[in-house]
Amino acid sequence: MKKDNQSSVSEFLLLGLPMWTEKQGIYYTLFLAIYLTTVLGNLLIILLIRLDSRLHTPMYFFLSHLAFTDISFSSVTAPKMLMNMQTQSQSISYAGCISQLYFFLFWGDLDSFLLTSMAYDRYVAICHPLHYTTIMSQNLCFLLVIVSWVLSCASALLHTLLLTRLSFRGDNALPHFFCDLSPLLKLSSSDTTVNELVIFTVGVVVITLPLICILVSYGHIGATILKVPLTKGICKALSTCGSHLSVVSLYYGTIIGLYFFPSSDDSNDKDVTVAVLYTLVTPMLNPFIYSLRNRDMKGALGHLLNKGLFFHHVEHCFSY
Repeated sequence: MKKDNQSSVSEFLLLGLPMWTEKQGIYYTLFLAIYLTTVLGNLLIILLIRLDSRLHTPMYFFLSHLAFTDISFSSVTAPKMLMNMQTQSQSISYAGCISQLYFFLFWGDLDSFLLTSMAYDRYVAICHPLHYTTIMSQNLCFLLVIVSWVLSCASALLHTLLLTRLSFRGDNALPHFFCDLSPLLKLSSSDTTVNELVIFTVGVVVITLPLICILVSYGHIGATILKVPLTKGICKALSTCGSHLSVVSLYYGTIIGLYFFPSSDDSNDKDVTVAVLYTLVTPMLNPFIYSLRNRDMKGALGHLLNKGLFFHHVEHCFSY
């Protein structure tokens, strides 16, 4: 095996999902369908928000960025996994593994910050409805997104640079379908104390604090609902809270299951299964949650379909 200065391995072997070989074709078809649904569903959300002027609000501005993030997040892991399943190849280069880890961390962190921004938007809409347009200005929305991108980039870059300092000698088999941080640290022959300390510290900033902010926001929303008579505007704002809470529960529920309660060293199957939910299933469900539970999105979709039928009829008339 080739060697270099930083690491004794030039590639890693992704052992993939814990599944029977004879059923690999079924799994391949299933995961391909999930990935395509994720991409097309989230692209539809972006298209609807772009085309329907009624959706040009802070909430849907954040939602469009969340949809783009979900497409990118799934695209970091799914295509490589599907290609490995199709070609029966398990290898990924050292550089490819490091790159995959960086973008996985980046898009995953960005998801967390965007969900927090959306929670703050709902808090202002329900708890301070008279000042909503003043507080949630276009400048603030852009600032929240830019800060989210910068913090996500810094977090992912820090983890990636620290990982490149480690040496990998001997075993290069990762019991996973993508390059995740925890399995890579277990493979390293170097001291990973600094890496683990940074994971804990950055994890507090990227995961724990945003989750606390979301819970505090919904705590204030709950208190406001109990104290203040519901107006039409507040009821409309509440209609999007159910969708947002569903996505938050899916996102943070899988993260807590995967990283806060990891499986033992001799049984990695649970971690890999939860990672599938986290990286593939959750981004796929987001469009369904926001379209089926959201009146504005369903209205925009109906408007788009009616417009399409209208143009089809016009084209049909001119063809005669």
